[in-house]
Amino acid sequence: MKNKICLVTGANSGIGKVTTRELYRQGAQVIMVCRNQEKALQVKMDLEAQYPKTGGKLDIVLGDLSRQDEVVKIARDVRQRYRHLDVLINNAGLVVQEKQMTEDGIEYTFAVNHLAPFLLTSLLLDLLRQSDEPRIINLSSEAHRMARFQVSQLANPKKYNVMRAYGNSKLCNILFTRQLAQRLQPEGITVNSVHPGFVNSNFGAGFSGIYKVIMTLSAPFSISSEAGAQTSLYLATSPNVKGITGKYFVEKKVRKPSEAALSDYYADQLWQLSEQLTQPDAKLRHLKEREAQPLAE
Repeated sequence: MKNKICLVTGANSGIGKVTTRELYRQGAQVIMVCRNQEKALQVKMDLEAQYPKTGGKLDIVLGDLSRQDEVVKIARDVRQRYRHLDVLINNAGLVVQEKQMTEDGIEYTFAVNHLAPFLLTSLLLDLLRQSDEPRIINLSSEAHRMARFQVSQLANPKKYNVMRAYGNSKLCNILFTRQLAQRLQPEGITVNSVHPGFVNSNFGAGFSGIYKVIMTLSAPFSISSEAGAQTSLYLATSPNVKGITGKYFVEKKVRKPSEAALSDYYADQLWQLSEQLTQPDAKLRHLKEREAQPLAE
């Protein structure tokens, strides 16, 4: 991974932190996309102190993935600093117990877990196209098997159920992966999704009531962030997966996802909705127009 440029969202905690550390240890330049500047700086300083001679580089880009204008800002900052991108790892994700709407008027889980990577990936494809062996990795989950896909209910569900909302967003990650892989296959850009495992982190830390009980009882069966990051790292670094695209990986092996996740009809519906809600072509055109403007003296 020497001199490879990798972008990791949610890079300052959990699986994202481990992924960032290991890529940096292998000599990669890692773009850390984080929301909290203080936490991101602390991770960066700790890793630089712990591994001073990797030959790699850590670069922080700040932004709130729940807001589309912030996703555009992240893409703008990356495009200003880098001419190409080798690996994009859409790692960041969350789950919220009660229904919340973002500033863009979209249900929070769907916005962060699916629309943010959909938009960010769309805005960074130009940089990936400049790489010799570009790879995109989207973190999904076995929770996608709990999903009930209704495209009209994704952005603003009438009835909110925390596990259903999370499962739907993780199904969307796989549908997006498969559709994007088909579109990019002629260009040699690989796209795969990952189930990291049930990771013992602060995921769902704000839960209360029965959901807190469930998380507490499940904790003994969870794995560490170290273990949870291994399949993402494998897809980012291994020569064994060169050219493999559109697949769902669990424990470094291809696994068949749910029947819903294999539906081209659902994938098409989701793509149309995602384009409608994020307008990636218009946003990219605006970014390019700004980039083409001469700098003021």
